[in-house]
Amino acid sequence: MSHPFAEKPGGPAVVETGPFGLPVDAELAADARHRLAAVEEMLMECVRGDDALLTEASQHLVEAGGKRFRPMLVLLASHFGDPTAPGVVPAAVVVELTHLGTLYHDDVMDEATVRRGQESANTRWTNTVAILTGDYLFARASDLLADLGPEAVRVQARAFGRLVRGQIQETVGPGPDADPLKHYLQVVADKTASLIAVSGHFGALLSGAPAHVVHTITSACEKIGVAFQLSDDILDIASETEESGKTPGTDLREGVRTLPMHHVLSGMGSGPDDARLRELLVQDLSDEALHAEALALLRAHPAMDRARADLRRWAEDARTELLTLPDIPARAAFTSLCDYVVTRTG
Repeated sequence: MSHPFAEKPGGPAVVETGPFGLPVDAELAADARHRLAAVEEMLMECVRGDDALLTEASQHLVEAGGKRFRPMLVLLASHFGDPTAPGVVPAAVVVELTHLGTLYHDDVMDEATVRRGQESANTRWTNTVAILTGDYLFARASDLLADLGPEAVRVQARAFGRLVRGQIQETVGPGPDADPLKHYLQVVADKTASLIAVSGHFGALLSGAPAHVVHTITSACEKIGVAFQLSDDILDIASETEESGKTPGTDLREGVRTLPMHHVLSGMGSGPDDARLRELLVQDLSDEALHAEALALLRAHPAMDRARADLRRWAEDARTELLTLPDIPARAAFTSLCDYVVTRTG
């Protein structure tokens, strides 16, 4: 029996623009739209309750939108098994609820005032309300997980442990004997890539895909997750507009050390501009003149090319794994994502 999204006899399948503007098999795209609508409906149902404040606060970020990147990965990965399996859509909701819950907590820790173009929950209400709302979303995710079986519960629990570990590692910073770059990449893997890996894992697992396929998709999605964060690091510095979703140079201004900065601080470059940039990167850059100087020096520094090379390596490693999977439209969608994560940085 042929795969429902295999190439049609007589030529390639019709393609259309899918997520992130990528070319996607038309039938696959139609299925994704249909199931994403079901995800959206279940999401809204999960954040609707008897308490008016809790409902309003829970709906705050759901209604603000977002790319629904993680649910999309669940749905794509499900095509390596049976995409109509009953656990697939609930699993997509679980990963999005978990992601949203972390955003409420992140905004409290970062003292953020805006999220997805709207007033953050901690600003609109209080830190306490924002924290408890995040906890409530985690509880709703756990409720759905209970119906997906013990293996899904275990996968989620381990990923949640990584999320917390990554946040603590980021907050504390590297120890005196630790490699700052290695520490940073571990934070990225735990805090960002772990839930993206779970998305692929859930889609493949709950659709009944073979064990080796589940393992491969999980591993590749983790690498895609790291690559996405590294591309955000580069965009935050290189973009002239707010294409990264925030004002360029935000990481510099907030004192967040990202991949290119770690390359600079590791001693890359020996000229006067290199020394000046290292001097700037270890001080407060809230001053506009200092911030502009640091941003200009960083944009011109070889560390940017080194960071782009790192990004390409992570994306290529993901692609290499994905190419061992069955050649179906879902695989093409995943490999296109590997291309996108590189090309979006220019």
